Amino acid sequence: MSRTDAERRLRGLLEKGLPLTPRPWQTLAAQAGMSEDEALACARRWQDDGLIKRMGLVVRHRRLGMAANAMVVWDIADERVSEVGRALAAEPAVTLCYRRPRRLPDWPYNLFCMIHGVRRERVLAELRAIIERQALANTAHQVLFSQHAYRQHGARYTREETT
Repeated sequence: MSRTDAERRLRGLLEKGLPLTPRPWQTLAAQAGMSEDEALACARRWQDDGLIKRMGLVVRHRRLGMAANAMVVWDIADERVSEVGRALAAEPAVTLCYRRPRRLPDWPYNLFCMIHGVRRERVLAELRAIIERQALANTAHQVLFSQHAYRQHGARYTREETT
């Protein structure tokens, strides 16, 4: 197998996530047809080149008993959205926080954060505490509790093999 083929295979394997093995990079490397050191060097090079921005973990919250999952959407003044976003992201109860463009006139919200919990009452109590700590009492927001768990996965850059 050529180096290009091995790297292409490694990229496809990485899109599916790290295997749950004691040495995930060794497992990926073997599946891709390269050494563990080559696989790690390749991933580092992709990071240095900006092809991989970050690697993260996808938690299946509902399987952990966390069925009260709220997306809180905020209408934050544009000049403050980065500051407020960093503050919300630092809150222990906030598991995800990101900025999105408004979609006026129907959607004025530009900052989104996720709070997961076992019960709605607990999530709402945590949100009230966050609002107080962050002085957001007069900031327009909505709380959107999820009704369905959607399939989560990272970006896909390779085509699935068809057989």
